Amino acid sequence: MTQPATVALTGVDTHAHIFRQDLPLAGDRRYSPAYDATIEQYLGHLDHCGLSHGVLVQPSFLGTDNSHLVSALRRFPQRLRGTAVVAPEVSNDELDELAESGVVGIRLNLIGQPLEDYRSPPWRALFARIAKRGWSVEIQRGMEDLDTILPQILAADVPVVIDHFGLPSGEIDPVNSRHRALLSLLSSEDIWVKLSATYRSRSSHAQALASIDRLRDAYGHSERLLWGSDWPHTRFEADTDYDAQFALMQTLLPNVEERRQIMIANPARLFKIDLTR
Repeated sequence: MTQPATVALTGVDTHAHIFRQDLPLAGDRRYSPAYDATIEQYLGHLDHCGLSHGVLVQPSFLGTDNSHLVSALRRFPQRLRGTAVVAPEVSNDELDELAESGVVGIRLNLIGQPLEDYRSPPWRALFARIAKRGWSVEIQRGMEDLDTILPQILAADVPVVIDHFGLPSGEIDPVNSRHRALLSLLSSEDIWVKLSATYRSRSSHAQALASIDRLRDAYGHSERLLWGSDWPHTRFEADTDYDAQFALMQTLLPNVEERRQIMIANPARLFKIDLTR
């Protein structure tokens, strides 16, 4: 696949994964892929939907070995950015190498994991180094305790990105005290939310619309909302595909101007994508 010199920004998918079955897998993984999800397949999906850019997120089952992610970013630097997984003790040289390749954030996949004290010295030091580079910290965790985790990380003055609506059970419900506590943080803190993977919350179309309405109300705007396909939909491959997720996004965001905000302006700002190209 030929790499163009420049790519006009027509839309950004902020959440996708690539991997191969033969890559070394993390020992503590909860999932092992039985197929390959290649960068060529992913870029084909972007092209088919008229999207120019994508953000690759390191899969949890590959652990902190970001080499496959980095290889794809270096092949297609005009179209891709990356979110890596690192240990708190990662070296500055490694962070610099990740930045040079197009990584613009780190991810904490906390599903099924015991929570740590993110105010402890090792984590504070890591978040300070992330903030210095202008990166974000992405979190995958259910809404039951996000309001406890977020202030600990935000204290480091680093943007936080919440995966998949915050994984509510069905919808974000302001009657639920934990959901309400999270919503109360949005108007004053640098928290971004990905409108992605409604299937992971078993959310109906109506519930997803309600969640978006509540996020808009809490923010007072749509300037920190993002969209992601969650391709290749690990564990839900039989339930959906890329085209279905792209079509769903269009029905959930029927206003063209808001959709442009969420698909272009917002991710360009957060993930350092040049809007002038």
